[in-house]
Amino acid sequence: MLPDPTSSERISSRTRLLAALLQNRGRSRSELVSLLGLSRQTVTTLVAEAEQAGLVEQRVRSEEAAGPVMGRPPLRISLASDAAFGVGIEIAHDHVRSAVCNVNGEVLTLHSAPIDIGTHATRIFDLAAELAFSALAESGVPRSKVMGAGAALPAPVDARNGTVHTRDFLPAWRGTHPAAALRERLEMPVRLANDAYAGALGEWLFGAAQAVSGALYVRLSAGIGVGLILGGRPYTGSGGIAGELGHTYVSDQGTICRCGNRGCLETIAGTAAVVARLEQGRKQCVSSAELIGLAHEGHRSARRALTDAGDAVGRVLAGAVNLLNPDRVIVGGDLAAAGAIVTDAIRAGVARGAVAPAAETVEVVTGALGERAEALGAAAIQLERAPAVLAARLEAA
Repeated sequence: MLPDPTSSERISSRTRLLAALLQNRGRSRSELVSLLGLSRQTVTTLVAEAEQAGLVEQRVRSEEAAGPVMGRPPLRISLASDAAFGVGIEIAHDHVRSAVCNVNGEVLTLHSAPIDIGTHATRIFDLAAELAFSALAESGVPRSKVMGAGAALPAPVDARNGTVHTRDFLPAWRGTHPAAALRERLEMPVRLANDAYAGALGEWLFGAAQAVSGALYVRLSAGIGVGLILGGRPYTGSGGIAGELGHTYVSDQGTICRCGNRGCLETIAGTAAVVARLEQGRKQCVSSAELIGLAHEGHRSARRALTDAGDAVGRVLAGAVNLLNPDRVIVGGDLAAAGAIVTDAIRAGVARGAVAPAAETVEVVTGALGERAEALGAAAIQLERAPAVLAARLEAA
């Protein structure tokens, strides 16, 4: 039997409405009419159906309600916070985080534990699943409303088939299949992404890249990666490898990188490299958190280590700023906690290397989501599916 064209059109319109609200919370009816290109009556009908099904909610913003009386303030429409949930798993070089997030980007619960990424993957998958189950139990979210789990990994991920490129990045994981392993443990759909892409997705839906046409999310941690927002949408490249900024050649006098090349940016501005330079000067062991604490306290050596790293990142980013002319560079990862010490250095590096019109128009800011960016972005890999899934369920009801 051929599908009912009217039914298909309804599902399509509902999906578009819910997708618009996922990316644009708190919109008025008039704004939705403009965003969707539909008639006001059609939008009114779609909103009413979704509200009756418990998928959206309407309310007046408190600041508008308290303002001067100039007619009735508009109702602001958002997805209902309990419409859908996602599990986000961040596997980093030194920790695992599992979070439960709702469709409006709120983290309900977040559990974490330290790891060594060199440990065999099976143990890490077990721990990630254990933390996810603990987070789900604490949140009280019904499993029927969980879209699935996303996992952010510190390695390139092929967007076409979910293959993780482990050879040069996670050698202890060779022969493993992370998506299948996590799916078996969690008993729910699992999607994988590179950690920088996940951070960019989180900032795009819920943070500093909202309503921005072009943005570069720069994750400064043990590795250095970039998540791209181009044309108002996340971009992975043809095989999901876009954004491997840390393995950009910087100097033939540099040290050998884990990727096999020499003088990569990561060997100069990655967390381990920055900490090592400070330790060499101070003749004592320092953690990345201590490095940043010392910098905020005004220690010149710590500030210099971070400034040099930020300048190196900015000079490499200058080429991307010339090429892509983004609106914003968003800094995340471990070194983002240094704030203006790093962002000012990146801005200066971009200014020296990019053409003036591009350098003068790009903002360099710290991410809005902080250390939650990758876990929330991993959950968003599944929450992106919510509009289509919820629209189909509404049609079937």
